Amino acid sequence: MTHHTNIKNPYFIDFPKRIKDIQAEMGSQGIDCYLGSRLRTLSWTADAFCPWRSFVVIPADGLPTVFTFVIDAARVADDSWLGEDNVMGFAPMGGQDQIEQIADFIKDFLKNGRGRIGVESGMSNYLPEGWLTHYEYTQFQAALSGCELINAHTLIDKLALIKDQGTINRFKEASRIVDIGHHAVFDAIKDGGYKGMTETEIAGIAALAMRKAGSEWEWSFTGGNEIASGYRTGFAGGACTPASRRQLQPGEPLMVDIHAMFKLGLGDHSHNYLMAPVTDRQRWHADNFVDIVKTTLETYRAGTTPSLLAEKMMGFAEERGFADYMVPGFEHGIGLMGDEWRIGLNDGPFPYWTNPDHVYQENELLICAMQYACPDDNIGFRYENPIVIHADHCEPLSKFPLGVDEIR
Repeated sequence: MTHHTNIKNPYFIDFPKRIKDIQAEMGSQGIDCYLGSRLRTLSWTADAFCPWRSFVVIPADGLPTVFTFVIDAARVADDSWLGEDNVMGFAPMGGQDQIEQIADFIKDFLKNGRGRIGVESGMSNYLPEGWLTHYEYTQFQAALSGCELINAHTLIDKLALIKDQGTINRFKEASRIVDIGHHAVFDAIKDGGYKGMTETEIAGIAALAMRKAGSEWEWSFTGGNEIASGYRTGFAGGACTPASRRQLQPGEPLMVDIHAMFKLGLGDHSHNYLMAPVTDRQRWHADNFVDIVKTTLETYRAGTTPSLLAEKMMGFAEERGFADYMVPGFEHGIGLMGDEWRIGLNDGPFPYWTNPDHVYQENELLICAMQYACPDDNIGFRYENPIVIHADHCEPLSKFPLGVDEIR
């Protein structure tokens, strides 16, 4: 666990400071104890991957404690900076189920067993978000009688918005690994090598190369590595394409959207191909897409907003005559594992959706995510790339060259 304490390590994150910052916010909001249940909160506080139902209890002072399914507690303790003294396993035994065990633990931090408990409740498009379920909420409420449960997730979201250098470096390494996956795919399909291959094979080629390079997981819940060919690239509004057993064919597009994880930092990059022979109409679509991606990346910077950027880019698409093929959104949120989809805070006109008027700040990190689809022509393209926002530009973290390459 030397990377947790070695400040010279490029991936170092000061987790004790994060906890103290949370505790300062708790104090200012009159919260006596914080019960985190979201995957993103566990990643951001414990620095460990928690795939089973898990919770983190943060007292007003001192170290947090993670509670996870007993079958994984030893591994989580080994991965986390917290160690075995602050990672507990729950199990269906007397007093050891998650509700009773955690409630009893929290009471020890409260004066006379009473206080205000911060919890995480809401909704998301991202299935494994980890909000408290209705059952969990009512059971904790009963077990913590005399306590007030306060929805306080914005406390974490606000602190996690601007990324420190260790987090950015983890994303850079994950993106470098993704580029290795793309090079492996290109080497496999070039010069007719794609013939007879399936989408699942392409996903596997990328996965093997990225695992060899150090990736821990093809992390996306949308099927790991998303591969689409032919008509599957052109689903209307489609931005989710788990690989199928469909064989790649000449004269069709291929979309390669692959994912790597490095120390909970996430690589996510999409590249697109056209299998020869390529028609003029296909090339027209491809040139439209490449040009709008270039223009979008040139436009991102501190001070802009999702709505302003979308207005400019859809205007560009209108001028070029392909606005009907663009999904009118150009980004999604990202952070350490579990922090995906919504950008910024829950402060927009539609609860728990990105605020279209969110003003980007320096060192925010998001996914530039763009989808082009023409179902009538059985063609579509996707671009995804983590970007760091700077004062006058953005920094794409994947360096794989932008383009729609023709494969003969």
